[in-house]
Amino acid sequence: MLAVRNLTKRYDMAVAVNDISFAIDDGEIAVLLGPNGAGKSTTIKCITGLLRYDGSIEICGRANKSIEAKRLFGYVPETTALYELLTVQEHLEFIARAYNLGDCRQRKEELLERFDLADKQDKLGKELSKGMQQKVSICCALLIEPRVVLFDEPMIGLDPKAIKELKSVFLELKERGASVLISTHIIDSIVEVWDKVLIMQNGRVALSRTRRELESGPESLEQLYFQATEG
Repeated sequence: MLAVRNLTKRYDMAVAVNDISFAIDDGEIAVLLGPNGAGKSTTIKCITGLLRYDGSIEICGRANKSIEAKRLFGYVPETTALYELLTVQEHLEFIARAYNLGDCRQRKEELLERFDLADKQDKLGKELSKGMQQKVSICCALLIEPRVVLFDEPMIGLDPKAIKELKSVFLELKERGASVLISTHIIDSIVEVWDKVLIMQNGRVALSRTRRELESGPESLEQLYFQATEG
């Protein structure tokens, strides 16, 4: 479970995220929607502990910056940050050792095969295309079998096959009881998978709905999005 309470992030006099609260239950896929500059990526970076903030964030009941919490969540950033001189295989080995995963060779092979990286595993990070780098980042996040997973614009740069696989991964994580948070501004990319939507505008959660609530009403997700972001 992911719990965010009264999260605020300021940059000098500017407020990027303004006192937001939400929770994502076990086995739930939540989508953070909003236009560019709404505060989505800042929210994600606060949850991962990359930014200082005011408020409280817990991963499975543990403070998000604690070692115990960090062992439980995976993160796919908007901009990949691979090591230029490590191969694809070495990136996965680095994660395996950092998390003391032991023998996870089969898991690594399955991920590489699934995202069409098996024949690229000896290539250096700097030799990979943006899409390939994104696939490596996804594999690294999934390798630890996290209980909470954060995806920041995960489909940018991916080919159609990889997008299809990633959507399957979202549903598999849900079935396994993981909490999934996907940040995006592309509504069409997530219409099949979400359970809860949080629409951000000007640093606030302007609207929150579950799929059941939306389906019982007259409006589509797209209509709600534009109502929340454009009035």
